Amino acid sequence: MRLLKLVPDNTNLDFMRWRNVALVLSIIVTVASLALVAVRGLNLGVDFVGGQMITVKFDQTAPLEEVRGTVSSLNVGDASITEFGNPQTLSIRMGLPDEGGEGAATRVATQVRTAIAAKHPDAKFTVDSVSGKVSNELYKWGAISVALAMLGIAIYIWLRFEWQFGVGALVTLFHDVCMTIGFFSLTQLEFNLNVVAAILTIVGYSLNDTVVIYDRIRENLRKYRKMEIVPLLNLSLNETLSRTMVTSLSIMFALLALLLIGPQVIFGLTIAILLGIFVGTYSSIYISSPILVWLGVSGDSFLPKHTTGSAAKGGERVATPNEGY
Repeated sequence: MRLLKLVPDNTNLDFMRWRNVALVLSIIVTVASLALVAVRGLNLGVDFVGGQMITVKFDQTAPLEEVRGTVSSLNVGDASITEFGNPQTLSIRMGLPDEGGEGAATRVATQVRTAIAAKHPDAKFTVDSVSGKVSNELYKWGAISVALAMLGIAIYIWLRFEWQFGVGALVTLFHDVCMTIGFFSLTQLEFNLNVVAAILTIVGYSLNDTVVIYDRIRENLRKYRKMEIVPLLNLSLNETLSRTMVTSLSIMFALLALLLIGPQVIFGLTIAILLGIFVGTYSSIYISSPILVWLGVSGDSFLPKHTTGSAAKGGERVATPNEGY
């Protein structure tokens, strides 16, 4: 029985043909993402702005629209009301009031609980509060954790390969994070600690894919020293394409299942990782690899300076048109 192969052994796609188009597209979308965040901002959750999260559990299917009407009639400000884990449970998220601080937030939560309990005596309540000070610290350290992760990864790549590879990895990660944050600014989905965890996951996945491709590029740079850099990158990308597709598709199928039938509480986490996997696969091919061309990497870029003449020629190879594809 023959094994199913998503990518044939003789695949020879000219990825680098579209590198300039991909560069322009990526620049436009990255700038647009940053502009969206600057103009529209993010719909920060209670984790980052402080406030109250009231969990209401009913004995039967939760009357979502009725609860929304009840909370709206109280004039307590904007409240996000969604199913939480199952159809019998609702999550009511409210930010801190403009005046009165945490004491006012507690009074508002009590008012909401009383109004719902008056219509549904069977309802059971759980109230979680996040103070403004704690939320500011969470926001600050969430941003710092993402920045440090990206910087640490760039340094690791630099030490493992060369500085050009480190720059390529850092630009790739910056691109992926900007795409994800821009998406949340565009859709105004709630941006909370789950999304920060998703971004860190995206950074890790993108790094993993980039390192695999960079390893093959470095190997081919040593094997085919007279080969031009653009054909060499195409060769490396085609050789790792099967692994890239299998890994990305298997993760995306699992995430799609969670997105369609998973609990509402992890919706933001799921859609962020799903988008990040797609963007990370694209950037591993069209950002991390072409940037080596723009940084002047060639077949003899990393040869020792003293390696000349017959000593250098001993290990040289030139790939034939069909070799390695």
